[in-house]
Amino acid sequence: MSEGTQDASSANADSSPLRGIGAAALGLLHAHLELLGIELQEQKAASLRQLLYAGVALLFGLLLLFALSVLVLLLFWDSHRLQAIIALCLFHGLGCLLALWRLRAALRRQVSPFSASLEELARDRERLLP
Repeated sequence: MSEGTQDASSANADSSPLRGIGAAALGLLHAHLELLGIELQEQKAASLRQLLYAGVALLFGLLLLFALSVLVLLLFWDSHRLQAIIALCLFHGLGCLLALWRLRAALRRQVSPFSASLEELARDRERLLP
């Protein structure tokens, strides 16, 4: 009977460090998943807010552009109708190209949405590996 208790106690002693490592790994995983969830919620809220503001700005910008275009056409209808239409088309085309260029530049500068999680994983890897 003493041999059975020795085997059980040695098995518990051997599994104790493994349990500690497993618990530490699960704790790290849990912390990282919590951080990832928080970052996902923040990113979603920020994206929705930006999309809403962009939509409203686009709507009012298009209304303003339409009204100004009609005003220019009315002002030059009798004297320089064709030149006014050509100038408006050039203006609108250049505005579109400028907006696309700025969008492309903004997409290139965009930061990774999970940078904090990636930095935390890198720090953990440095701490765990010799």
